[in-house]
Amino acid sequence: MRRVPRPGAGPPVNEQRWALSVERTQCQGSGVCVSIAPGHFELRGGRAQPVRPLVEADEAVLEAAETCPMEAVFVRESTSGRQLAPPE
Repeated sequence: MRRVPRPGAGPPVNEQRWALSVERTQCQGSGVCVSIAPGHFELRGGRAQPVRPLVEADEAVLEAAETCPMEAVFVRESTSGRQLAPPE
C-alpha cells in the first residue's frame, strides 16, 4: 500500500521535497529502483544510490522504495524526516 502525505498534513505534494537514501549494506544491486525511477537512482559500484539526495515529490520514488526486494531504498520528508516509503 502506497503511503503518501494526507491533504492538510503539510505542503501540497508538488511543493514537497523528499530525501532519498539507499542502505548500501542491504542493497544487492538488482536495479529495480533504477528501472522504476531512472532519473532518481543509478547503479554505481554494483549498488544503487540516489542521483540527488533531495528531490521534488514524485510517485516514482515511492514506488521504487516499495518495490525494492531488499527494502534498501528509503524516502523521507526532507523537513520532518518522516519515512514515507517503504512502510515502517
